[in-house]
Amino acid sequence: MLPKMSANPEYIVAVVGTYRKGGIIDTAVDVILASAKEAGAETSKIYLIDRHLSFCTNCRSCTQQPGPQYGICVLEDDMTGVLQELDRADALVLGSPMNAGTVTAVMKVFIERLVCTAYWPWGAPAPKNRNPEKKKRAVLVASSAAPAFLANVTGDIIGRLKTAAGMLGARTIGTLFIGLAAQQQHQEISRRTRKKARLLGQKLAAGH
Repeated sequence: MLPKMSANPEYIVAVVGTYRKGGIIDTAVDVILASAKEAGAETSKIYLIDRHLSFCTNCRSCTQQPGPQYGICVLEDDMTGVLQELDRADALVLGSPMNAGTVTAVMKVFIERLVCTAYWPWGAPAPKNRNPEKKKRAVLVASSAAPAFLANVTGDIIGRLKTAAGMLGARTIGTLFIGLAAQQQHQEISRRTRKKARLLGQKLAAGH
């Protein structure tokens, strides 16, 4: 039996850093979102490959303005719109396959652009999160051609995604790491993975 739908459903946004729509990461994220939607949540998905995100130039202009609002970037692209959608979300799903031991290049560009979530005036020794209270929740999804335990030891993908979630004001409440994800050109996710993905979706929709 599905949980009773709330009058104010959770809004869950997924940020997908894969280059392959319909692949392992995309499918796992879809299962999470579908499960959350069945439990009463509203969902949306952002493919980073479909958005124009420029490289961060480390000018730090966006970090100079005080206040809780994200700093304004001097680059004119789609990042502002992405941040506005994420700001409306109650919960997030961040997904990326592992490339060269870490997140994909497009996800790395996105994470670097999150510097605008920090207040870091010139002369300050370190940045401060504009919204240190992590009121949102996040689920992280990663995959690797290597076995999951080996990829976790040798790579930093979960750490990168967790950092990004924190910068966006979210605490990580679950992870889904899919190992041996390159055994076939068009590989399906396992029944066990689908089950865990569905449980994570229900957990996000529950709002706690």
